[in-house]
Amino acid sequence: MHTGHTGMEKFGYFDKLNGLDHLPHWDGEPCRNIQASEGSFFPPRDITQKDVVYIYDKDLCRTLPLVYREPVAKDGIAADLYTLAEDAYGPPNENNSCFDHSNYKKYYGLQNISPCQYGAPVYISNPHFFQSDPQLLDAVEGLEPNAEQHKTYFKIQPKLGVPLEGQVRVQLNLLVEKAPNVMATKDFRDFVFPIMWLEEGVSELTPPIRRWIYLATVFAPTALPILSYGMILTGAFAMIYIFVRAYKNFVFTDDPTTELLEMGRRSLRRGSHLIANGQHRILHRDSYILLKANVSTPAADSGEPESTESINNSGHSINNNHLHHNHNLLHSHHHLYIQPKDQSLLTEEDSPA
Repeated sequence: MHTGHTGMEKFGYFDKLNGLDHLPHWDGEPCRNIQASEGSFFPPRDITQKDVVYIYDKDLCRTLPLVYREPVAKDGIAADLYTLAEDAYGPPNENNSCFDHSNYKKYYGLQNISPCQYGAPVYISNPHFFQSDPQLLDAVEGLEPNAEQHKTYFKIQPKLGVPLEGQVRVQLNLLVEKAPNVMATKDFRDFVFPIMWLEEGVSELTPPIRRWIYLATVFAPTALPILSYGMILTGAFAMIYIFVRAYKNFVFTDDPTTELLEMGRRSLRRGSHLIANGQHRILHRDSYILLKANVSTPAADSGEPESTESINNSGHSINNNHLHHNHNLLHSHHHLYIQPKDQSLLTEEDSPA
């Protein structure tokens, strides 16, 4: 079966049937042609632009031509109406003359299928001889042809090639001939006797299939353009917004380089601020002050008299040495003689006796 890989002109048609690429019951073309659908898929008319499709019926041993008539709708889904060609069963023409034999009388709307019925004189037509030779209808009683009930038709979705509804209606007839040498039938006249008519097809799709077809053929063609244009407009507005922002940043400034440098400075300031805050948290200490110590000599404690000048000089020297010693201790990260602001430094010499 053709899947449409190489083209949609034969989509859904048989490539071979039972290993054969032709029908063995007939002698010439196009009666031997197997290029027809089994009824599930047809070439989509929107793509092929062809008004005739073919369906194969195994009971009739032939393909039937379906001709486009008009656009219709089925369950809210657009479809094309196809009906059986009026000359499908006759009169003999270039498309169906190969179905008839010379020893049978040819009627309009009647076709011989005896080669595929083991030689039995079986003919096919539309039910109740619809669209057939009036002689066939006049030869019997009780038949009332009606187009709505007896025509073969298909409603095919033109984009997908899927039939939404379809019925193949056919009547089987037996050719009766006068047999003068047979006592029981010597008074019979020659006529075509309708045996029965049958109908096969589909009138409704299952809800899941109908839903998918509706989404593919009705919803999608409406939603996709809206979605596409919406995305295009969104992209256009985004590009315009970006362009305007860039234009303001780089055109309306006196010097674009200055703007870039300022952005870099702001970034550096933010980084430096973070680093300074981190160091402040790590190195933060209470404030300290260095207090002078009142140093007294042993002589003063023992009560020995000394001169005022020598005492002052010695005290000044001791204080200087003491300050220098404290300065070195600060650089060494020791805290000798260092107290918080709210405390005083007392040595053993300054303690009260």
